[in-house]
Amino acid sequence: MSKKSTIIGMSLVTALTTAAVILPVFSAHAEPPQGAAGTLTSPDGNGGQAPNGAPGDNSSNISHSGVMTFTEDMSTDGESYNSTGNAENAILMTSGTVTLTNPAINKTGSDDGDSSDFYGTNAAVFVSGGTLNVSGGSLTTNGSHANGFFAYGEGIINVSNTTIKTTSNNSGALMVTGGGTLTATYVTATTDGNSSAPIRSDRGGGTMNIENGSYTSNGVGSPVIYSTANVNVKDATLESTASEGVVIEGKNSVSLDNVKMTADNNQLNGQSETYKGIFIYQSMSGDADEGVGSFTAKDSDITIKNGDTFFITNTTAEINLSNNTFTNTSGGFLRAQAGEWGNSGANGGVIVLTASEQEMTGDIFIDNISSLDMRMSSDSYYKGALNHDNTAQALRLELSSDSVVVLTGDSYISELVNADTENTNIYSNGFKLYVAGSEVKTNSETVPEGRKNKTTSTTESEAVEAETKTVDDYSTLGFILAAAGSLVVLIVGGILIARCMKKPAPKTGPDHDVAPSKPETTPMTGPDATPERAKDASEMHSQANGGQEKGPDAR
Repeated sequence: MSKKSTIIGMSLVTALTTAAVILPVFSAHAEPPQGAAGTLTSPDGNGGQAPNGAPGDNSSNISHSGVMTFTEDMSTDGESYNSTGNAENAILMTSGTVTLTNPAINKTGSDDGDSSDFYGTNAAVFVSGGTLNVSGGSLTTNGSHANGFFAYGEGIINVSNTTIKTTSNNSGALMVTGGGTLTATYVTATTDGNSSAPIRSDRGGGTMNIENGSYTSNGVGSPVIYSTANVNVKDATLESTASEGVVIEGKNSVSLDNVKMTADNNQLNGQSETYKGIFIYQSMSGDADEGVGSFTAKDSDITIKNGDTFFITNTTAEINLSNNTFTNTSGGFLRAQAGEWGNSGANGGVIVLTASEQEMTGDIFIDNISSLDMRMSSDSYYKGALNHDNTAQALRLELSSDSVVVLTGDSYISELVNADTENTNIYSNGFKLYVAGSEVKTNSETVPEGRKNKTTSTTESEAVEAETKTVDDYSTLGFILAAAGSLVVLIVGGILIARCMKKPAPKTGPDHDVAPSKPETTPMTGPDATPERAKDASEMHSQANGGQEKGPDAR
């Protein structure tokens, strides 16, 4: 093979190899990640109204009757469990580990009083010991005080991908009392009766962990969550069409993480006097220990269609908020005042509100036996009037330098602790701020709207669209760079070929029949030849290096 042919072949191979290396690097970005996206997606009963008479009977005096009783390990698939009797369980479990796959559980028949609400005597499924695992299937009840899944004491219930429907009063979908434990994943639950929270607890509380799924309440006095327990909800959708979204009684808690909640409290129940979305109180019925009620929400979307967002009475409360979106066009942001529970004159609310990366809008109302300690940090934002009527027993406001307060009315607080000592992060908006009775200087400049560095949630479709655009951008850039790299290599190869063909060496010797023709110019000899050849070599080396330097940029 001739030297010229060898150089041409090497140049073409180099160009093709360069393109083959560069193109896959960028075309790999055109393939979207694999894998499915995650589903995104009264006071209640005796908790809100004190039971008639004395506290409920001791559990040792309560007897249960079950159509199907489990006391040892067992697994079933596709079985039906039915109860039509009063004060009867379709499934009664006291020990062992039982797994039910795709069960059909149906409960009719009614009961009354503490035995059904505290001890589950009329629940469709009652577990007081052992572990019950339920996957798929359905559960329905149609009877008074006929709760769905009920965990009591040492009983543990794990339910997933199950549909639950209750239609009568005092009938929750998921319930714990007496320290029971219940975990629900991808459950769809609907309750239609009054005092029938889908996520419900009562005397003695317990632990409830809810993840994904959808929970809807349609009755009066039926918040989506009624807590006399520790209730944790993540990645779920909650909706009440007539009642509060969350009620916490006494020394108990609710935590929401990436939850979408909509509450339309349009009907009052029992002793309630105000419409509200999140209610923290102490009923004094004996159903919940006295102490601090705790509400925590982060990365959640909370819509209150009627009434105040928060209402606190006759208890001490801790509210912790981080990066949530609150929507409320009909009421204030927070109200603490005396109500119908507790001893008159000592039944207000005592609240510590901690906000981080949180935007809040709406007035704050505090009466003369209530107090608020409001702590804002990490680019939090509040717009509203603080204690506009100047009635609060105490209202302390603490601000980080990057948090902002915008007044919408004259505001009165008892103490201000501001990292910005000039109060430039408090915007008067035409109103005045009084601290311990004295007006303080605030910022009268243009009012900011919302947080400076607000992080907005991204829907699944928006995320896919953004990812697709990024992929397209990578692909286009990849092809452009690959083509540029290949072109540079081809140019360099062409230059090398041209220089080889420019001055062919004379071909002489026994292998050639025709004598070489006389060259048009006499080859340079002597010292002048060396600089010329050095120059040619230098140009070729420079051009070759130029082609090589494109490589890293192309990647």
